[in-house]
Amino acid sequence: MIKILIADDHPVVREGLKQIISKASDMEVGGEALNGQEALDKIRSEVWDVVVLDINMPGRDGIEVLKEIRKDHPKLPILILSIYPEEQMGVRVLKAGASGFLGKESAPKELLNAIRKIHTGSKFVSPTLAEKLAIAVETNSDIEPHKRLSNREYQVLCLIATGKTIIEIADQLSLSDKTIRTYRDRLMEKMVLKNDVELTHYAIKHKLIEPLRD
Repeated sequence: MIKILIADDHPVVREGLKQIISKASDMEVGGEALNGQEALDKIRSEVWDVVVLDINMPGRDGIEVLKEIRKDHPKLPILILSIYPEEQMGVRVLKAGASGFLGKESAPKELLNAIRKIHTGSKFVSPTLAEKLAIAVETNSDIEPHKRLSNREYQVLCLIATGKTIIEIADQLSLSDKTIRTYRDRLMEKMVLKNDVELTHYAIKHKLIEPLRD
């Protein structure tokens, strides 16, 4: 029996994942975590076969949590769930140590297969993402500016580009307004952008967000 820890801050998502897993006779949900720190605590106190981890939870950055898990449990299979498309986050999380990446919209069809695959020690990625990962590994130069950002800076970039205010972003990420402004200033400097208009144009041009439609 594959013992699974689900880490996601949305009750509806956790319930949906549990319902999918309940259909499998070879796995069970052994516990749940509402944020990254709780996930770390449970992983340190119990033995798990697979962790299903939402990358965008309140508090600690999802990539930081992933890297922290890898320090103490380098072989623990970790499947990353995300509302972001694989084009945005897939390569980033796999390079950070994830065993697989799955968009939440694909979970109903692919979750059980993904869990079984990473439990055997294999990676779970789509063919498209596998190609992008190979290119990222082979390419050491000409890296696009947004790929140099930390995960939190990248999140802030995408949220600003979708029209959210600093206060709204701070509330969504459970951080202070001052911290969000610091991330904004830092990513602007790294990407050599002058204002939010340039940032939004960049995000649309590089397909980091969907352009607004009338």
